[in-house]
Amino acid sequence: MKEVLISGKTSFKIEVPYKLYEVGEKGEKPLIIYLHGYRQNIEKFEKLVEPMLSLKAYHLFIQGPYPIYDETRSVNVSQWGRAWYLYDGNRGQFTKSLELASEFIQEIVDGLLPNIDVNKITLFGYSMGGYLAGYFALSRWKHVNEAIVVGARIKTEVFEDRLEDAKHIHFLALHGKNDQSVFPGPQQQEIEKLKALGYSAEFVEIDDAHKLTEPFVVETINWLQKHEFEYSN
Repeated sequence: MKEVLISGKTSFKIEVPYKLYEVGEKGEKPLIIYLHGYRQNIEKFEKLVEPMLSLKAYHLFIQGPYPIYDETRSVNVSQWGRAWYLYDGNRGQFTKSLELASEFIQEIVDGLLPNIDVNKITLFGYSMGGYLAGYFALSRWKHVNEAIVVGARIKTEVFEDRLEDAKHIHFLALHGKNDQSVFPGPQQQEIEKLKALGYSAEFVEIDDAHKLTEPFVVETINWLQKHEFEYSN
């Protein structure tokens, strides 16, 4: 006879790296939080957005907490790609996982803010990181000033009754015209929805696919310069 005596859940600790750069002279400046895509890590993502590191700001790179097993066994664990959340097609699970990832990011940021002089916070997220950037911005609207979402969709439906709270946030949605992983139409509709509510929101389509290539980075820099970002000397 088999009998379950105890059943429960416990936590498992995993170390997740992050990296903070300061560019420009000492003093008050923006904080840019970078959220990479699926199967990427902070090392790969930093190379993709390298031109942005010329902007006067604190640049915070955080790695997703979930490792993606490398079946080739050609790289060590520290170089594996990562994921930000666990998604099985279920909306409830998706939202729960986005919230857990957002709590994780908020904890890192809260630990850093007493030691740096930040005048505003900007999010930059690509693909999986773009979904998270949109969620983080709308759920933690008191802390976010700008959000750049690349190759993803802002999940406004999760915040139907709270969208009025975040109208101070400036949104930029960049999307590949030929993106077959995340179609551009739904994201464009989200931006139109935000604009109708009074948001400063912009949708820009780029002649590319689901990739974070140079045109996306250049468009981001140009947009940030319109929002008081400057190049470092």
